[in-house]
Amino acid sequence: MMAVLLLLSTVSFTVEKHFCGDVLIDVAVFSTIEKCASDAIDIDEDHVTKKTCCKDTLDVVEGQTQLTVKKFDDLDLDQQQFFISYIYAYNGLFTVLKKQTIPHQYYLSPQLIADIHLLDQVFLI
Repeated sequence: MMAVLLLLSTVSFTVEKHFCGDVLIDVAVFSTIEKCASDAIDIDEDHVTKKTCCKDTLDVVEGQTQLTVKKFDDLDLDQQQFFISYIYAYNGLFTVLKKQTIPHQYYLSPQLIADIHLLDQVFLI
């Protein structure tokens, strides 16, 4: 989870938006934007026949370029003690237990010759 967070904080990308007037026509992050039909008008070099009302905007989202790396010695004494005790307790969760012996594993029960409850007519109600 921390690696994904680090990756997302360092990635930068651009968001392209195409407006016709005040109406948003297309938004693109990883592809090119589609222009509306009024941008397809051929413009002669001598004169401009029609002024277009469309505009493109670019929003650049920049990630971090410098990351700070802390060492164990940079931590305070309380933080070092907490870190060491946390690691010790975490490793203690995964200790291997000894194989437990089951004392009645090979016990064979006596064979039932007759049903005593039925013979004595003692029933649980």
